[in-house]
Amino acid sequence: MTTHDPRRLAWAYLSRVAQGPHRPVVDHAAAHGPESTAEAVRAGGLGERLAVRAHIDTAAADLDHIAALGGRLITPDDDEWPAWRFLGFDGSGLSAGVDTCPPIALWALGTQPVDAVTERSVSIVGTRASSPYGDHVTAEISADLALDGWTIISGAAFGIDAAAHRAALGVEGTTMAVLACGVDRAYPAGHSRLLRQIAARGLVLSEYAPGTTPAKHRFLARNRLVAALGSAVVVVEAGWRSGARNTAAWATKLGRPVLAVPGPVTSPTSTGCHRMIRDGEAVLVSSSHDVVAEAGALGSTEESRPDLFRETDALSETALLIYDALPATGSLSSRELSENSGVPLSKVRASLPVLEMEGFVGSDETGWFRVVRG
Repeated sequence: MTTHDPRRLAWAYLSRVAQGPHRPVVDHAAAHGPESTAEAVRAGGLGERLAVRAHIDTAAADLDHIAALGGRLITPDDDEWPAWRFLGFDGSGLSAGVDTCPPIALWALGTQPVDAVTERSVSIVGTRASSPYGDHVTAEISADLALDGWTIISGAAFGIDAAAHRAALGVEGTTMAVLACGVDRAYPAGHSRLLRQIAARGLVLSEYAPGTTPAKHRFLARNRLVAALGSAVVVVEAGWRSGARNTAAWATKLGRPVLAVPGPVTSPTSTGCHRMIRDGEAVLVSSSHDVVAEAGALGSTEESRPDLFRETDALSETALLIYDALPATGSLSSRELSENSGVPLSKVRASLPVLEMEGFVGSDETGWFRVVRG
């Protein structure tokens, strides 16, 4: 039997007990660490929902199981944790709901690091009942983006999701599936082979512990991660009421561009896209070039960033607190910035590279400093 690090066991325990997003757990763990948070859960100190499940401790078995599958648990302690992708959850535009938070931890199949896979990524979603037109457009946009080095993110469902994943795989690109169940469960069952291919070329990811079954509320929670992990959300086909529109709504809350592909005016599978375009909820796109023009604002190359994204009013609340804590002249260490801003050290360390990439701060041997902007 494998001996596991107590801190990693605590993360696995919290993931199992919380069964999805849980803001009090995330906040407590950021402030006090996972082991202290696990103790608080067992003592009934973080709410009734957790108290009734506090006795379920399968952490060691879960870690052994994911390792046997060739996967791993990824936590905020790990270098590959995509912290900057989750900064939007600290934005002032979000309500204080239990689900408006990053995942507690992530379970993964696939060898590529999450932070590298999501450095240049686009989420592509749409209806399960896609039309030949929708499949064709999805494949064309996804393949072009994947060839250009963009990771294609989707939810591995039938229809548009599957077309996006398969197109990326077809050009030997990178793709990532975010599931609403444990990564050891093939859902839908007909996509077991596709999910194995995705894990081989990219990642299969979930915030739910192994063995967790899919449920409606988990799909809705999953959608926020699909939105958060991409630089933009592209909706190819969506009905009047659809999960794809829910993902688009999360993208808006998190500050991601929402893009929609128009379809025939007679097509019921495109009514949601047309409504989003008409109401100004989405930008019309018809090719990968259109997508890159919008997603590039959150991509990895400075040349593709419009001036809009260089203004401090575009920063998240956390990033702005850190930036404001920097002196007009001189520099500070990460720890000093944490003390001055009141932002936990882990979030400071995650935010500074993003601020540097956006041109707001710089660093040298003395610490971090403000960049004089013209």
